[in-house]
Amino acid sequence: MATDLVELFTGIGLSEQKANETLKNEQLSTFLKEVVVEAERSGGGDVRNKESGKLLYALATQMKSQIRTHMPLIASAIAKRKINSELQLKAALDYLLHNPLPPVEVAAFEQACGVGVIITPEEIEAAVESVVKKHKAELLEKRYKANVGALLSEAKVLLTWADGKTIKNEVDMQILDLLGPKTEADLEKPVKQKGAKPAKKVGESQETTARQAVTVDNLIAADGHVKSFMEVMGDAVKFHKPGENYKTDGFVITPNTMDLLKQHMKEVGGKVHTRFPPEPNGILHIGHAKAINFNFGYAKAMGGNCYLRYDDTNPEKEEEKFFLAIREMVEWLGYKPFKVTHASDNFERLYQCAVELIKRGHGYVCHQKADELKGFNVPDSPWRDRPIEESLQLFEDMKKGKIAEGEATVRMKTTLEEGKKDPVAYRIKFTAHHRTGDKWCIYPTYDFTHCLCDSIENITHSLCTKEFQTRRSSYYWLCNVLDMYCPVQWEYGRLNLHYAVVSKRKIGKLITEGLVRNWDDPRLFTLTALRRRGFPPEAINYFCAKVGVTMAQTALDPSMLEACVRDVLNLQAPRVMAVLDPLKVVIQNFPATHPGEVTVPNFPADESKGSHKVPITSTIYIERADFREEADKNYKRLAPNQSVGLRHAGIVITVDKVVKDGQGQITELVVKCNDATDGPKPKAFIHWVSEPLHCEVRLYETLFFHKNPEDPSEVPGGFVTDVNRDSLTVLRNALVDTSVSKAKVYDKFQFERNGFFSLDPDSSADRLVFNRTVTLKEDPNKN
Repeated sequence: MATDLVELFTGIGLSEQKANETLKNEQLSTFLKEVVVEAERSGGGDVRNKESGKLLYALATQMKSQIRTHMPLIASAIAKRKINSELQLKAALDYLLHNPLPPVEVAAFEQACGVGVIITPEEIEAAVESVVKKHKAELLEKRYKANVGALLSEAKVLLTWADGKTIKNEVDMQILDLLGPKTEADLEKPVKQKGAKPAKKVGESQETTARQAVTVDNLIAADGHVKSFMEVMGDAVKFHKPGENYKTDGFVITPNTMDLLKQHMKEVGGKVHTRFPPEPNGILHIGHAKAINFNFGYAKAMGGNCYLRYDDTNPEKEEEKFFLAIREMVEWLGYKPFKVTHASDNFERLYQCAVELIKRGHGYVCHQKADELKGFNVPDSPWRDRPIEESLQLFEDMKKGKIAEGEATVRMKTTLEEGKKDPVAYRIKFTAHHRTGDKWCIYPTYDFTHCLCDSIENITHSLCTKEFQTRRSSYYWLCNVLDMYCPVQWEYGRLNLHYAVVSKRKIGKLITEGLVRNWDDPRLFTLTALRRRGFPPEAINYFCAKVGVTMAQTALDPSMLEACVRDVLNLQAPRVMAVLDPLKVVIQNFPATHPGEVTVPNFPADESKGSHKVPITSTIYIERADFREEADKNYKRLAPNQSVGLRHAGIVITVDKVVKDGQGQITELVVKCNDATDGPKPKAFIHWVSEPLHCEVRLYETLFFHKNPEDPSEVPGGFVTDVNRDSLTVLRNALVDTSVSKAKVYDKFQFERNGFFSLDPDSSADRLVFNRTVTLKEDPNKN
């Protein structure tokens, strides 16, 4: 059999290597054989030649599944030499995608792909002559360095069905006639101009929603504004246009598809409509940020709308606090939902859909237990072929609460891509629903609900993570068997972080065991936790843009996210001075004439962003680490024989006396000062505070020791055993300058030389609490 196919494929002009490669793809080789056999049958002649074979192979590889029923039409046209070029073949496929339903109007089809059109040499000569004449001045000036490709493209537009080689030969001949033979100057290679490389163009494909190069320069403006996710992604994301669902790979066309699409286009007004559909049974995490940016960002970029739709079909785990927190986080990231909807809004309609599914013979009531339905090699249900009326009555009994939980489900007669057969559509749960109360005791599953809610809301692009690719066939199947509008599902790779867990169940376990405080503990990667830690929403969106939209699942180190935070905060967070581990310093000769305050710029690199005043007296506080009794040659800060400058104060201090307590601990330094301009420049300038505010500072480290705390091969004892119990350090005696006295919760600052910090909600009027968001970017030479 394989030998016969290789002989068949080489017979149409494929090399033996190409024929063997084709054979490895069973689906392609089977279809190519059908194409060749059909061409031979309908053409009445020999198609086993290189010219016809090239077109037949292109037909087999380029024809989308939704128009494969029209394969005989094109195969016959190739065999009868009506379609003679790849350009004509492309036009034929495009015509059928726009007119997929039989019968095909043969005359319109042949006109669309140039059947019978003959372009004479005289027509080619005249068309090329008009193009050359149009560009004559440019050709005479630039000679053979002119852009001949542009001329060629113009000529091809005028000569749609002409042979490309013939057009090129005519263009070359007429240019030679105009300019004469090439001179030595014409033969010199042009000097290449150095410049930024243009962004790569990404071809339209379901598997190539790739990202452009993303840098701080093209993302963050000088004023700290960060471009949106889709501003960055731009043309890297190429999806079907609204209403052109039928053109996408794998889309299933039914006799009603085109009418449903017309009605759909009226409903959406030709605009893109997406949705972000979280389950309201937990807090959103960093992976959801990518989904939010993609769904809301794509709709916004295309001038469309995005719904926030709660997938509230599991009443056992849904709570009001999750509904509120989800919307809050969506809006915190900068997006406003077009409408806020709930799957439960459609419970009555979904129930009617399930009844209709059973009536049409595509659903049935089954009594297999949940344990029996787990896995992939589940035996067929013995109730699969039960009478329709019997299933309808049992479903009604389920609805009225006459059947116990776990005793019956409604299942759909379809198979998922992964091989799972007859997924469940409805199950019984005697649990009150957050919104509908006790009205229902049957609830639809994700597999049943999601695609139908997308259809009801006229979603144009159903964007979801790659694990739902195995649900795509059932998604299309269910919409189509119910004769409902069918959106297009597009998948992209999930975003994960190392050194983290984001599972609702696992975070819940960390909370109940007291390893973190709550869902918003700043050591977690929930969005509420990141906000509390001080991560600006722009930085999270910036991070999502840098990661991009790829099919591959992505697992990244948190340091990449932290780098994005630094990039944004460096432009947004004003500088203040704070001392985390204070050491008292008394300046003996503090000038009596000093005004008692100094000016500190909010952003030293940009004085236009203003400044603030801080007090300075004879008593100041410095970091304990900024003084050593014994200093080596690499130590540049304060020591008994080494002076330092005070930042922004114009003062240099020199140690006069070290005061210690009974245990030998340093409690105070007595120093002398002089003007910074009076002597040699000190080796270092350190930060300080005077008459400061007392505050609490919380420092955070990575919560887990291992990259993959959920991986048993890395952490045999389970993720809980991998928790770093020293991941939180609380400094209760920190000091900060008075410029932050009126700060509001979540206000962000750069504590000079210490890092970026954000005001925590635990703060009160008489005691401020700061979370360290991220450290400063470390200088490897810094001591």
